Amino acid sequence: MKRILITGGAGFIGNHVVRLFVNKFPEYEIYNLDQLTYAGNLENLKDIEGKENYTFIKGDITNAQFIDELFIKYQFEGVIHLAAESHVDRSISDPLAFVNTNVIGTVNLLNAAKSCWANDYSNKLFYHISTDEVYGSLGEEGLFTEETSYDPQSPYSASKGSSDHFVRAYANTYKLPIVISNCSNNYGPNQFPEKLLPLCINNIKNNKPLPIYGKGENIRDWLYVVDHARAINTIFHQGRAGETYNIGGINEWKNIDIVKLLCDIMDKKLNRPEGKSRELITFVKDRAGHDMRYAIDASKIEKELGWTPSLQFEEGLEKTVDWYLSNTNWLENVTSGDYQNYYSNQYQS
Repeated sequence: MKRILITGGAGFIGNHVVRLFVNKFPEYEIYNLDQLTYAGNLENLKDIEGKENYTFIKGDITNAQFIDELFIKYQFEGVIHLAAESHVDRSISDPLAFVNTNVIGTVNLLNAAKSCWANDYSNKLFYHISTDEVYGSLGEEGLFTEETSYDPQSPYSASKGSSDHFVRAYANTYKLPIVISNCSNNYGPNQFPEKLLPLCINNIKNNKPLPIYGKGENIRDWLYVVDHARAINTIFHQGRAGETYNIGGINEWKNIDIVKLLCDIMDKKLNRPEGKSRELITFVKDRAGHDMRYAIDASKIEKELGWTPSLQFEEGLEKTVDWYLSNTNWLENVTSGDYQNYYSNQYQS
């Protein structure tokens, strides 16, 4: 596969995947399709925008005719599908937006691939990136495996679970060569500051309250975004068609504990008295349908494909803080305008 379409490539995870493929495989032609909604930002890709093997295409995956014409024009041989609405809070406010992008958009891409490849599936692959949230919530023990039954608890996870089912249905019905991966919470550079870590980094920097849902007891498995991009590359090139792979950081933290650690790191970086940033922690009303715990069993991808996370969490978190403090212009650009209105409406105690 030499002509590869990456959807959502200007977003948080997508820009790291695009960068890896463009730099690592100069013989490939990488096409980045992104609608550039609030979370898509071409500033994320300034370092590669002039590369000969990189093309950016602005467009909407919910426009079926546009997607069909795109496949006809460029004759993509591989698809890495990341484009999605991904913030749970927004899905609670506007479920239909998640149905349109995550379900309809995915089916449009599947139809275009099926039509373009015309049942000649040799050296073709449709790779769909999903989330561990489709599995629902865990108790104090246990891990999500690739065989865990789906039990989505929010409109976001329901839309992603639906798109997963459509991808598998196209494999079963039309024999489309597919692969799916379900990942845990990502963190790292370029993440839009509606998510927990960049939101807290920005607020600590500006001495603003740190809104923590409930008592902060919810547990997540955290995966450094560059490691996720490495895993996507590994699965795309080595994964078995028809298979699902769980990608996790093997790294569980309570939300309150991760925020406290982040406060301590920020105090050192900003030369503040120890414990100063912890004073900003503010508990707010819990989110509706808030899953208590996610944890990924990533043994399959390790055993079959040899992938493991490269960073310990404390190291990854420090690298993340350093990036945001060194890229204040980026942070200021994305936290202006509409986002400020959304922030004030979403996180009222």
